Amino acid sequence: MYILGISAYYHDSAAALLHDGRIVAAAQEERFTRIKHDAGFPIHAIRYCLAEAGLSAEALDAVAFYEKPLTKFHRILQTHFAVAPQGWRSFVMAMPLWLKQKLWIPMDVERALEACGARHEIPLYFTAHHESHAASAFFPSPFERAAILTLDGVGEWATTTFGHGVDHRLNLLQELHFPHSLGLLYSAFTYYCGFKVNSGEYKLMGLAPYGTPRYVDTIYEHLIDVKEDGSFALNMDYFGYLNELTMTNERFDALFDGPPRPAESELTQREMDLARSIQEVTESVVLRMARHVHAVTGESNLCLAGGVALNCVSNGRLLREGPFDDIWIQPAAGDAGGALGAALCVWHQVHEGARPAAPTGQDHMQGAYLGPAFNDADIESFLHARGYPATHHTSTEWAETIARLIDEQHVIGLCHGRMEFGPRALGNRSIIGDARSPKMQSLMNLKIKYRESFRPFAPSCLEERVADYFELDRPSPYMLLVASVRPDRCTTPEAATDLRARIHQVRSTVPAITHVDFSARVQTVHADVNPAYYAILKAFEARTGEGIVINTSFNVRGEPIICTPEDAYRCFMRTEMDYLVLGSYILAKTEQPAWQEQGDWREEFGLD
Repeated sequence: MYILGISAYYHDSAAALLHDGRIVAAAQEERFTRIKHDAGFPIHAIRYCLAEAGLSAEALDAVAFYEKPLTKFHRILQTHFAVAPQGWRSFVMAMPLWLKQKLWIPMDVERALEACGARHEIPLYFTAHHESHAASAFFPSPFERAAILTLDGVGEWATTTFGHGVDHRLNLLQELHFPHSLGLLYSAFTYYCGFKVNSGEYKLMGLAPYGTPRYVDTIYEHLIDVKEDGSFALNMDYFGYLNELTMTNERFDALFDGPPRPAESELTQREMDLARSIQEVTESVVLRMARHVHAVTGESNLCLAGGVALNCVSNGRLLREGPFDDIWIQPAAGDAGGALGAALCVWHQVHEGARPAAPTGQDHMQGAYLGPAFNDADIESFLHARGYPATHHTSTEWAETIARLIDEQHVIGLCHGRMEFGPRALGNRSIIGDARSPKMQSLMNLKIKYRESFRPFAPSCLEERVADYFELDRPSPYMLLVASVRPDRCTTPEAATDLRARIHQVRSTVPAITHVDFSARVQTVHADVNPAYYAILKAFEARTGEGIVINTSFNVRGEPIICTPEDAYRCFMRTEMDYLVLGSYILAKTEQPAWQEQGDWREEFGLD
């Protein structure tokens, strides 16, 4: 049985394909259209998934959509009626989109499948938004049974759910409803600190260690009432997302010493302290919820999904301090992963299909390497047609050459193997460099990524050596856990209050991936899951003694992660990367023809 899952029309549209419960392919639409967080119907992602399986659209047995549009429409109508006449402008703006597009999803699906060759009706299922999140969290996990917790902005009505899964069944037990949402609370502070909602939340998380939690008491006193079981209510007097076109209002401004920070303006200590305060509140609420879920379900393992599950600092604290023996987070925890969850719901919940076997100790996500790959013949044709000089390497030479280039302080773009599904680049669409370099973080931020200098970089390290670098005793394959760098690898920097001075301080023997609070967002690499990337790390270890490198996504600020060799080459030539790896080929920047294009490419991507 082939089941296609689809998410669309909010942000991070995606498609995923199952064959008898096994994940064949999954990808976000943004990777093909080059529009970050593309919310449009994912026709390109659908076509890719079908092509990856060698399948015609007519061979599909079912299609699943990740939420119930009519229920969501009912929530929007009821919300606007409840606050009328306030909120009229937002109501007038929302209705045309719903009436012209979002209420006609069955017809959009039918048209898309016809465009892909389908000539007959294929059963279409609508799963609840948080049911899709829960399915994406539990069914691909390595656990036969587990508790499940999903947290995001809002689905139809639910903003948080919990339940448990056993074998091929899941059961959701309780939920919190809109407008009381931990995700929207965090997004409100994202907006207030001058970052973009549904895009800049990870910046707020990265900024938090520079601040002090001086607003925590204010948040608890005025904004959120948290119960012992982790349930909560927000005080809507301070928020604008019900009846205005902003996340916060003037009462919020008065509470936190002034208006929101204008985007791209200088960061002040206020924003740093706000980030730290809402981060600590978020972690505390998640911990309370987890303890309640553990008490109710009695399970020893926990699965997480929803946008809040991408808060890897909270995840790390939950692992260290929470009641569960282990946790597993869906790598595409946001709405993109809903496409996968919807398909899994239909396979397991509707057709009662069994969970396929996974390699011992591994999950079912195949490392999240579920997107397109390009073989050496394709790459050779691309290079030859464009006249781009490159050197072909055998597998052994390839890894050793890349390791040598890293050791020589070069920055390298990697485009090989299958593209990752989810927001993290995990070695196949990555930019890598030497984690030992005290200058590498600033170099990558300012000359390659063209982004804010305070933002930290993550490490990739050999799975078997993770405990040599971090206070972490288990794998972290999806870069969704933050852990402290081992104290014996840390140094004590001189006191500094200026943000730029703090950024450039050396804090450990791997300074390029050590954040201001001596933490890192860790990715571990397993030989069986990604043998090519593992070989690079092993070759670097053989050369330097260190099995660790910097890993950041292969893109510039505001651009989706690259997909094709053409995307990779364009980004390579626009930035100050030194070498580009396309499959078995390695390209040196100094050997490439002069890059020419009309206009300023920086205007191509909106700032995230």
